[in-house]
Amino acid sequence: MSNTKPADPLRPHSSVVVDGNDRAPARSMLRAVGFTDEDFKKPQIAVASSASNMTPCNVHLGDLSEHAQKGINAAGGKAVYFNTITVTDGISMGTQGMRYSLVSRDVIADSIETAVAAEGFDGLVAIGGCDKNMPGCMMAIARLNRPAVFIYGGSILPGFTPGDCDHKKPLDIVSVFEAVGKHAKGEIDDKGLRDVEASAIPGPGSCGGMYTANTMATAIEALGMSLPNSSAQLAVGKEKREDCERAGAAVMAMLKKGTKPRDILTRKAFENSITVCLALGGSTNLILHLLAIAHSAEVPLTLADFKTIGDRVPLLADVKPFGKYGMAHLIRIGGIRPMMKILLDRGLLHGDVLTVTGETMAESLKDVQPYPSYPDQQDVIRPWDQPIKKDTHLRVLHGNLAPGGAVGKITGKEGLYFKGPAKVYESEEDALQGVLRGDVVKGDVVVIRNEGPVGGPGMREMLSPTSAIAGRGLIKDVALITDGRFSGGSHGFDVGHITPEAAKGGPIGIVRNGDLIEIDAVKNTMSLLIPDAEYASRLAAYKPLPPKETRGVLAKYARLVATASEGAVTDKYL
Repeated sequence: MSNTKPADPLRPHSSVVVDGNDRAPARSMLRAVGFTDEDFKKPQIAVASSASNMTPCNVHLGDLSEHAQKGINAAGGKAVYFNTITVTDGISMGTQGMRYSLVSRDVIADSIETAVAAEGFDGLVAIGGCDKNMPGCMMAIARLNRPAVFIYGGSILPGFTPGDCDHKKPLDIVSVFEAVGKHAKGEIDDKGLRDVEASAIPGPGSCGGMYTANTMATAIEALGMSLPNSSAQLAVGKEKREDCERAGAAVMAMLKKGTKPRDILTRKAFENSITVCLALGGSTNLILHLLAIAHSAEVPLTLADFKTIGDRVPLLADVKPFGKYGMAHLIRIGGIRPMMKILLDRGLLHGDVLTVTGETMAESLKDVQPYPSYPDQQDVIRPWDQPIKKDTHLRVLHGNLAPGGAVGKITGKEGLYFKGPAKVYESEEDALQGVLRGDVVKGDVVVIRNEGPVGGPGMREMLSPTSAIAGRGLIKDVALITDGRFSGGSHGFDVGHITPEAAKGGPIGIVRNGDLIEIDAVKNTMSLLIPDAEYASRLAAYKPLPPKETRGVLAKYARLVATASEGAVTDKYL
């Protein structure tokens, strides 16, 4: 090989690594992992997945990565795979380990960016199956800005207890959390709890409702960064394997056309993503993660954008956690694309944005068929004029308890207004025990603080206490507010992401037991109802708790992390 290194538009990065006599050591290393002379002439495409047998969401991703590699190689590229980490909220929820969950999103983004940039890959296929590795993949894709496609690992099938012979009561992971509350209440016995535990998770795939994983899969497809229907496929089956092979070919096509992620990740694309997810009943974590992805793509996006878009988007999907149906039911009637077509036809989507297929959004939706008729053929998706809620269920609230903003998931089924006395807890564990003991009663506003990005550190999800509240039959009678966040599986009158958090001197830190708190999801306000002079006096005297961690990844995270209202990113202030 010559020492000269002419520019190769199909190998802008790998050619620097492997071309020329001086790169013989690099080629020698690569020969040991299977490269041939011909492979050195091909674009190198990374396949990054979070495969592991730690979680059902990710246990099958190794197999899917092989299909993605097959698609890349068949299209003339050279696939090279690697894995990144993952953690699962379903296992660590309610423990101190959950502090690492949101942290893992940024570790995943950093690790993929590091591997792809260090090794000189020309493109990337990223495969995720959990709610943190998916935005982590997208943050890395946006930072790197090399041709890339995201693949969703797919949704899990519902589970059923042995006694449910007619399969009328589908189960998922939230069913197990809520069964714990029912057990504490005495509604089910030990055997009933074990039956739910042993049946709810039947195999591979992400949690089966419109929880955070399916919300983020929807968000990424609506951004234009995954192939059509990638977000609405089961984890098991040929459709998902074919999706992976097509994704490999799509990256090669992007490389040949010179299309990069930031050509797709425009302001209009983010508006599309928000719109689709709101109509489908997405998780509060959508806001946190889209803000982070937009930051990585250098696209301006704020909390106010979610409110503005939400004012004109009705909630149309009767999906879990607040509704009746899981993702498998939505897949059965057509997935998310008929909803996208509805929104496009009503002028609520930007049809001119680019997607990874090379088509515009409008072009990719032109042949999409509508959902079966409501209600005789399906009642998962409501007609436009019969919404569950006429505007968004994701409420962006402000007030003297959240000067920097807060986020609630309030569908209206829980009511739109709540006022009650505070029941204050300094951690999720304390709150859970309070609920299970019966300390929390009808009319209370449960306050869980020191669980924010800095205070946790790590901004844990409050699924255990919200599920215990539901299990004790108080879902419509108790509100819960926190500077932490909520699982996509939480439902009820819940408000999280309170900014500033207690650890940063936020007013949630001055709330006392018995203080009246008012939450208005129509006016979008959240207020501590004490005299102004008392409020000012308490805030002046308030001293946050000292840092919980002084070494390691959690301490590093706490020093770097931005507020929840800024996406809790770790590179904003660098």
